[in-house]
Amino acid sequence: MKSKTYSYGKQNIDHDDIERVVEVLKSDWLTQGPKVSEFEKALSEKFGAQYAAACSNGTAGLHLIALGLGWSRGDVIITTPITFLASANCAIYVGANVDFADIDERYYTIDPEKLEEKIKYYSAKNINVKAVVAVDYAGHPCDWEALKSLKKKYGFQLVNDFCHAPGAEYKNDYHYALNYADAVNMSFHPVKHFTTGEGGAVLSNDREFIDRVKTFRTHGATKDPRILEKIDGPWYYEMHDVGFNYRITDFQCALGISQLKKLDSFITERRKIAEYYDKFFENDERFVIPRVDENSKHAYHLYPLQIKFDELGISKKEFFDKMKEKNIFLQVHYIPVHLQPFYRKKFGFKEGDFPIAEIFYKREVSIPIYPGLNEEDLEYITESIVGALDSMK
Repeated sequence: MKSKTYSYGKQNIDHDDIERVVEVLKSDWLTQGPKVSEFEKALSEKFGAQYAAACSNGTAGLHLIALGLGWSRGDVIITTPITFLASANCAIYVGANVDFADIDERYYTIDPEKLEEKIKYYSAKNINVKAVVAVDYAGHPCDWEALKSLKKKYGFQLVNDFCHAPGAEYKNDYHYALNYADAVNMSFHPVKHFTTGEGGAVLSNDREFIDRVKTFRTHGATKDPRILEKIDGPWYYEMHDVGFNYRITDFQCALGISQLKKLDSFITERRKIAEYYDKFFENDERFVIPRVDENSKHAYHLYPLQIKFDELGISKKEFFDKMKEKNIFLQVHYIPVHLQPFYRKKFGFKEGDFPIAEIFYKREVSIPIYPGLNEEDLEYITESIVGALDSMK
């Protein structure tokens, strides 16, 4: 057995990254200093946004978007069942109701046709859908043209949960995210394309919205003279709404600035790994490889390989155990959110509500994809996957 271990994702930190962090640790500012705005400017330039607000993590970013867009009790928010909990939980935080639209079986993103069916269901009950949170799952862009058309038709707010997709392209556009969505959310967790350790950001082209986000990010406190009821002195601030402490540190932002410069090279490596996997698995009927729409370039935060455990009569859990014996630690993305006990109890969701997502969950395995994997590593991983399945016949 190889002594080296593999996980589905991993950070790539070099000496330059460490030096940039150490510089800040030796400076006067560890938090609320100049590196935060420097990082926000770098994000804006890289992703074509007019404004950015960095925050403590991607979940905080989604909560800030919910607050900034004015979601409230009784609003209906629709998202995909194949996503991390935060894409739905952000609506719960503000008292809104959550529903889902099933995924497209080709690209695993929210299906616009299923979404329109769900919107029509609410319209028949004289309920307007407040917002849709669409996730660029694994790094594959949603059908944003169709989603924007639905937004125009039905008048909902459109959020891009972009945490998987920095570096992706849609219709030859690297900056596509804000061309379609009202707000864009990002995460910089270590398994993402570039990292700040923990961290996130909200991108927008709306100045008033981003001002609200930044106020909610810092306890709801503001020194903006346009809002203050009075000004007692330079120390003076006011709180007009309840906010949160969702700030990010300067040393995290220093790491983010350094990492962001390497994003394009990281994406190139991820695409090469995906190409290797595609060629290895595509002609084996036991597997379904992730497809890429002709209008998109995949960013490959994940390589979601489907293995037909159901047809093969093989236990997915046993397969995971066999891979663990090979020091390959796989993951599943994701358990459908509607099947979580909280969502079943609160909203009455049940198995069978979103069948494509449920079948996908039963088959999906996230296999290692991150910069630094060489051809020997990929041979070991792929041969171990096939070998494990062969041994379970």
